[in-house]
Amino acid sequence: MFHSIGKYILLLRLSFRKPEKFSVYWAEIMREMVSQGIGSLGIVAIISVFIGGVATIQTAFQLISDFIPRSVVGSITRDSTILEFSPTITALVLAGRIGSSIASQIGTMRVTEQIDALEIMGVNAPGYLISPKVITGITMIPLLVIVSVGLGLLGGYLACAASNVSTTDYMTGLTDSFNPVIVTVCAVKAIFFGFIITSICSYQGFYTSGGALEVGQAATRGVVFSCVMILFADLIVSKLLL
Repeated sequence: MFHSIGKYILLLRLSFRKPEKFSVYWAEIMREMVSQGIGSLGIVAIISVFIGGVATIQTAFQLISDFIPRSVVGSITRDSTILEFSPTITALVLAGRIGSSIASQIGTMRVTEQIDALEIMGVNAPGYLISPKVITGITMIPLLVIVSVGLGLLGGYLACAASNVSTTDYMTGLTDSFNPVIVTVCAVKAIFFGFIITSICSYQGFYTSGGALEVGQAATRGVVFSCVMILFADLIVSKLLL
């Protein structure tokens, strides 16, 4: 375990050395932003709307009574969506969508000796292959989480028709007793999650050896380890900031 952690840290150190030619790295970052950000927008939107709707319906089912104001459903849906559902579930989904793609892409380049060719030409292979993906992850995944929060709250609004909560009570709950710290926690989680997904899956792909079977195993390990570390980071960040 300590050997793997050391290799991971050294790989990140090599990845963020001064680039040989900034324009090449910039073009790679833009390409990754399109792939990770725009390419993931559809699945994030679908999941977020349904998560918000389900959260509203279940909260209304459990809490609505003559002694509890109906606006509390909006407050609970808002806080749970911003604090937990949008950042964590979005990150877990993106670990499968983005992480497996990163690990398999870099792993294929390793087993076909394309990375060896880059190193022979004097190119910093970790910097060229990994740093654009990590930079994109810590910028685009928080933006996707913002979209997820908005669509989750919209899904809750649409789900009011299927529950005993009026849209007026729901909107009242969204604006009632809002604590800005939950937005900070959500942003910090999203940044950490983006770093975890891209860096761990890049590490798994970079040190792949063998053939097609090992590339698939590296992608699987990258997704599994990323999901575990996302849940661990979720716990740590929540404990420190809340």
